[in-house]
Amino acid sequence: MLEIKETTIEDIKCVQQLWADGDVMKFVGFPDGLHETDERMQNWLRWIESNRPTLNHYSIFEDGKYCGESFYEIDAEHQSAALDIKLFGFLKKMDRMRVVILPSLRSISNRSLLAETKAISIPEKKAEKAKEITEDESKKGVDDVQKLTDKIIKEIDAVAANKEKEVMEI
Repeated sequence: MLEIKETTIEDIKCVQQLWADGDVMKFVGFPDGLHETDERMQNWLRWIESNRPTLNHYSIFEDGKYCGESFYEIDAEHQSAALDIKLFGFLKKMDRMRVVILPSLRSISNRSLLAETKAISIPEKKAEKAKEITEDESKKGVDDVQKLTDKIIKEIDAVAANKEKEVMEI
């Protein structure tokens, strides 16, 4: 069973191990991994916690085993959002990403975007009915998250196609 939960102090060692893995981190500029001290990791988590819901970090578990992370940041000033996903090699199956993880993260991102828009944490339809946000604000937020998700899926498909091509050449 897949579980995506806000990262807590109990997850810090898992995140630290993920970041130290060069195979995971080479895609974000750290081919030898990123080796952080316990103190720096704790400071990082405090920074995350103090900036929710504008940004957040999630730990991803499958059948109780830590397998990766997701991070998002909403930049209200520039009306943009960023979503980052890192997974250990054993979960990098593209179908699993597309079918299970991305829809879950999209749902979390939509709720978080709504919360950031009006500093609330209720489902968007309730927020619209309560006139806390406009229908246009809700729709734009959901559309932005969908565009970002579509972009990530396209990138995943490209990586999968390249890997398949590499395997076929061997």
